[in-house]
Amino acid sequence: MGYIIEVEELISMSKLEDVRICDCRYKLGSPEVGGKEYEKEHITGAVYFDLEKDLSGQVEEHGGRHPLPNLVQFKNKLESYGITNDTILVAYDGGEGSFASRFVWLLSYIGHQNVYILNGGYQAWKDGWYPSDSNIPEYKQAEYRLHIHEPILASYEKVKEFSEKRPDDVVLIDSRETKRFLGIVELIDKKAGHIPGAINKVWTNVLDGGYFLKRDELKKTFEGISGDKEIIVYCGSGVTASPNYIALKEAGFTNVKVYVGSFSDWISYPDNPIG
Repeated sequence: MGYIIEVEELISMSKLEDVRICDCRYKLGSPEVGGKEYEKEHITGAVYFDLEKDLSGQVEEHGGRHPLPNLVQFKNKLESYGITNDTILVAYDGGEGSFASRFVWLLSYIGHQNVYILNGGYQAWKDGWYPSDSNIPEYKQAEYRLHIHEPILASYEKVKEFSEKRPDDVVLIDSRETKRFLGIVELIDKKAGHIPGAINKVWTNVLDGGYFLKRDELKKTFEGISGDKEIIVYCGSGVTASPNYIALKEAGFTNVKVYVGSFSDWISYPDNPIG
């Protein structure tokens, strides 16, 4: 089983005792919207994870706009929701795919074995007329142990080395829209362009109406990239790179990493060149 599950599969899973549904809805530029949407209505029994408060850390000089969270604090959050290392986790967002994918990647990074993304997000759930409510569930405090899985995280130093040496066995993928990759448009970061040596695979191309493409279609999306390469994906701040991470794994690529700091971290070093 991969990372992606359908609504019908979640219905079957929800009958199991140790399952936790995780609401990751968020709106960039309007940070309070996701939490308010959760308070208004969510999948019955779901708990809420905020992109900036829970799935990201404090912004500093380096590290990008959505750096890794403090993992001890994140561990405490999981425990407060009654989540253990054996809990089956299913994340959803509004259907964008990026925020739930960030959750899935982050849980994979801390070593969680059973974590999935709901294909189509909350919209798919609502379209099926499945139960939702505004009740905020309470769960018994649990114990969680971190088992950091370093192979799926690409450090700044690793990306810097790639950009300077361009090894044949590494592929660097920029997940942003093409106009940002080419430096034609940039409304968020202080500099425009991309990390030298990167290729462009826009993250929205792995989705269709909020649903991830089927495996054969995902393979075509990344056609031309050899399966034996080390693949590093990045975006502006490490969030929209996550759907590409999920898609690459679903397509059968095994050695995939996320550069969490992404372009916003890269340009925080003034001497770094821009492509």
